[in-house]
Amino acid sequence: MNIAQIKRALFKQATIFQTGGFRPTEELGESWIGKVLWGRKEEAIPLNFDPICTLFLTTLPFVPKELTNYQLITIYMDFDVFNHMKRDNLAPYFKIMCYTNLDELEKVNKQSTKIKAFPLSPVYIDNDAPAWEDSCSFQPDIEEAIVQLESEEGAEYYDDIVEEVYPTHKVGGYPSFTQSVVFFGEEYPFVFQISSDEKAQFNIVDSGSFYFFYNQDKQEWIIYCDFY
Repeated sequence: MNIAQIKRALFKQATIFQTGGFRPTEELGESWIGKVLWGRKEEAIPLNFDPICTLFLTTLPFVPKELTNYQLITIYMDFDVFNHMKRDNLAPYFKIMCYTNLDELEKVNKQSTKIKAFPLSPVYIDNDAPAWEDSCSFQPDIEEAIVQLESEEGAEYYDDIVEEVYPTHKVGGYPSFTQSVVFFGEEYPFVFQISSDEKAQFNIVDSGSFYFFYNQDKQEWIIYCDFY
């Protein structure tokens, strides 16, 4: 297996986001960091949960199959999560609302008190690659081929195979781990991440990310965080 074949087998599609840089419309279909614009009026969101993200899946160039039933996901977070980072699952500190029908939504216009709100512009990528330490993401034959190329031809994973690293807001692809690598089993695949965002003045401990894993059958979330 040569480098081109490894790339074709390893790379995944994803949607990444650029923060700001365009005039927002605040209409249906626009994703945000630091703001939740749409929901149901009757929804009870605890006062200690801050609106941090809006993801309109219907307008994204790529969405993983586990989320294709949903048109919109909104995320609220209890900032007390930063006092509990050693927990295996941070889901109790998040309120994740998943909507299958946009017709049922109303404008709620909830803005974070801790994050500067910006619209997010989606960008399609087809070359997302895992961290080399993330052995759970490699098929054994691909990993063996990479090791063989490194041994016989002096190839380097990050120099010769990885084209770009995407430690940013992302739907699909691979989690861009910075330190420890986790795997919650095939039944809880990675579906998206929310990352530190300088423009939005949102720092997750030290340039870290929250990683969201979703069990579609149980409709259950596992949320993990790592940072530099």
